[in-house]
Amino acid sequence: MYVLVPMDSEDVQEASLVKVADAKVWAQILIEEGEVVEILHADEFDKFENLSEAVVLINDFENPMPFLEYNMMPLVAHTQRSIDDIVEAYLFRELHDMAV
Repeated sequence: MYVLVPMDSEDVQEASLVKVADAKVWAQILIEEGEVVEILHADEFDKFENLSEAVVLINDFENPMPFLEYNMMPLVAHTQRSIDDIVEAYLFRELHDMAV
């Protein structure tokens, strides 16, 4: 599954989840069988070769409509900020569905 995350840096170890409007780069994380297979980066969320199936947002106040138009499931990481924490939360189903 491809998961899309707005980040403040391409540095996988240092990057943090940010609001969509503040995204300097988008990370597309491919997760298969409970493991990260690859992490791709792009300047815009719709510039990846493969469509993402989910997008991780920083709070319930983000606008999910641009992502819903691409049939992405909006998930909210209320406390997770790093890629490792977001992936772990995704695997353990700790990311929340967006309250719409």
